[in-house]
Order: sequence, then C-alpha cells, then structure tokens
Amino acid sequence: MTEETLNIFERIAENDKSTADVLEDVVQYFRDNESPMELFEALKMRTRIQLGLPLISQENEARRPEDIERQLEQGLLEACRETGAMLIRLGRVGEGWMYLRPTGDIAAAKELLSGIEINEENYDDMIQVLLHEGVDIARGFQAVLDHQGTCNSITLYDQTIAGRSKQDRAAAASCLLDHFYDELSEMVRADIANREAPADPSESLYEMIEKRRWLLADGGYHLDTTHLASTVKIASVLEDPNQIKKAWELTQYGRRLNHQFQYPGEEPFVDFYPAYAAYYSVLQGENVEAGLTVFQRKARGVNTAEHGTAAMETYVDLLDRCGRHQEAIETAVSMVPEEVPPQRIIPLLLEIAKKAEQVSGQDGYPPLLDYCKNRKDLLGFAAVLDASRS
Repeated sequence: MTEETLNIFERIAENDKSTADVLEDVVQYFRDNESPMELFEALKMRTRIQLGLPLISQENEARRPEDIERQLEQGLLEACRETGAMLIRLGRVGEGWMYLRPTGDIAAAKELLSGIEINEENYDDMIQVLLHEGVDIARGFQAVLDHQGTCNSITLYDQTIAGRSKQDRAAAASCLLDHFYDELSEMVRADIANREAPADPSESLYEMIEKRRWLLADGGYHLDTTHLASTVKIASVLEDPNQIKKAWELTQYGRRLNHQFQYPGEEPFVDFYPAYAAYYSVLQGENVEAGLTVFQRKARGVNTAEHGTAAMETYVDLLDRCGRHQEAIETAVSMVPEEVPPQRIIPLLLEIAKKAEQVSGQDGYPPLLDYCKNRKDLLGFAAVLDASRS
C-alpha cells in the first residue's frame, strides 16, 4: 500500500468529516489517480448521499418520489459522462463509449475521440464507435479507406451506411469520392508520364482524358471499374459544388470505357454513365432543362410496379436541388402512386416546403394539405398544418 493510499484513508477517517465531505475526498482521489471504475462508483455514492439515500442501494428499497428518481438518474448520467471521458482519455475507447452512450452526448464523444490516434491496437474499437455507433462517420469511414482500401470500404458502405440518414451517407460518400478521384487521377497522370510528356499539374482528370483519347483505347482502364461505378452512384447524395464536379468527371471517364465495362444501372440510371452525367450536369447548373427533361420522362414513364419509385424520387430531388421547390412539391403529389403510403413522403415534402418558404417566399403547404386530405392521412394533415403555422 502506497503512502498516498495510506494518507487518503487517514484523511477520510477524521472525526469532523461528514459523509458528504468524505465522498468528496474519495471522488477527488480517484480522479487524481485516474481510476475510472472506482470513480464511477464514488460518484454514484455522492449522488445518493446528496439525495438523502443510503450510500449503497438495498434490495426492496421503498418507492422514491418522482423528483428524487429524476435527480438520481441525472446524477448517474453525470457519473457516466465523467467516467466515459476518463476511459477514452486513457485510450480505453470501447469501455469509454459504453459509459458515454447513455448520455446521448455524441458531440462530446466526437471531441474526445478526436484526440485519440487510430492505430492497429485500437482500430476495431475506434471503427465500432466512430462508424457503427455513428459518432463520427467521416473519420471512421476514412480510417476504413486508409486501412482496408476501396473495395472493403464500398462493401461496408453498402452493408452499414446505405440505410442511414442522408447526413451520414454524405459524410462517407465525401471520403470515398475524394479518395477514389485522387487515386484515379494519380494513376492516369502516371500513365501519361510513362507514354509521353507529363501532364500539367493543373490538369483535372477530365482535362487529362479529354486531351488524350488514347488513354482508354483498346479496353484500357486504370482502376477497378466496379469501384468507379459504385463511387459515381454513392456520390449522388453530395452537395458540395467541387465534389459534384469530381463526380461528373468520373462519369466522363466511365463513358470512355470499353463497352464491356459499361455496367447497366437501375432506373432511372439504366444507361449508367450517360444518365449520371446528365444528373451531375444539372446539379452543376449546366444543360439544366435538357437534363430535367430526361428525368421527367423517366419519372412519368417508368413502371413503378416493376421498378419502384426511384425515378420519381430522383426527379423530385433534382427539382428541389435546382431551387424549384414549389415545382418539386407539386410534381411529387401529382406523381406519387396510390400504393405509396403518405407517411413515406410527407417528411421529405415538409422539408422542401420549408425551403420554398425560406428561399422564395412560396407557400408549398396547401398542396400537401390537399394531398393528405385526399389520402385520408389525418396525422400527416396535422403535421403539415402545424408546420404551415409555425
């Protein structure tokens, strides 16, 4: 037993110390010695004594008033927060997250983990917390790219991230697009240098392949073409103009590939690279009317019973992203099939209606109210009514 340990026992045994004072000394001792598990128990005890409860919970304790239960729960959450933070600072990521999770403080967890370098020892725990638990999707996905490469990252995206929120998908898509675009550009640049004078450092991927059509002649390619197609598709959720341009450049590379690498997509992107090229062109503000016409025809012509509502959703999304919010709402309510439940599209259309009001002063709520009324969706009607009034 160390001298410091002996001293703490002597200090807390002083006659004039109340139990509350004793617990303050114990809490501080475990803080100073970075003993997270013991600190957690000490913090629990401190909360209980502050609320007039026995230090250690007993079986069959009497039912406590609601306000005491609420304060006890709050005290336990604070204990979880401090203990989890200490564990993470000590590099015990998995254990730390177990304590932090009940607090729901994702921002605090993200900040704490930002100070932890990802290495071979903590890689699994960091990926579990950052990526699978959703604490920092971008950093977690970038780590997978760095450690496991493009193929495994795309597989992980399809299995884990594709069904998450748009924000989470965009965080991962951003990492993937930048990674793949840079890697492909480097490969193309190296190919040029091996066969002629090096390309100018300022040349983009598109400029390099546009000036040198021979680069992709005779079935040539520089990176796995299935990874190219996956990246083009996954990037569609992004909104940053520079990344939209990168995605469009990838479609131009894909269009020049030999036909055996021109994989078909799903509606409305069956003609994969030309369709995505038109899609990204619209988002860049180029050939907007022509591009929208392409997707409008798809939205009206694709059999929803056979191919689902993706064509319609894509057209509505494009209208919205082009700033045509009111038109997007009116198009959606006129095109949505009878079999699609209103609950599926009302949240999206409420977001568009809010943008229509904020950006252009248009009132997109009346068409939604009529839609809910016609579909006998009373809950949706109430939600739209509330949004329109607020």
